[in-house]
Amino acid sequence: MTDMAAHQTLLAAVERYFDLMFDSDIDRFDRVFAPTAQLHGLRDQGLRMLTAAEYRHLLATNPSPQSKAAPRQQEILLIDFASPSQALAKVRVRIDLILYLDYLCFHLIDGEWLVTAKSFHVERRFADGG
Repeated sequence: MTDMAAHQTLLAAVERYFDLMFDSDIDRFDRVFAPTAQLHGLRDQGLRMLTAAEYRHLLATNPSPQSKAAPRQQEILLIDFASPSQALAKVRVRIDLILYLDYLCFHLIDGEWLVTAKSFHVERRFADGG
């Protein structure tokens, strides 16, 4: 059984992830993703794979949803601890015109919960800001 403090620190890590997805502040990136993290998902009828470095670059070079006044939508659907140092979060997050369903694998590394793997699914595409 995981203690309440571990649960609260993991929830704070998920909130950092949500903030990063909205404002793309890459100064926060290393407190969200481990340097070895990989992201996988089916998008535009093909498997897309990004390393943490590639994803960091993508966030740094594209306008953030916040800068485009896009709606912010996020929710935690599931938190599951495999051990005191490994957990899974299932989240829904809107990034501009795309609503994603993400599975985020977290590991407790040097006292910080970091995403070590992300599997994403495009749940819905919005035609406009609505």
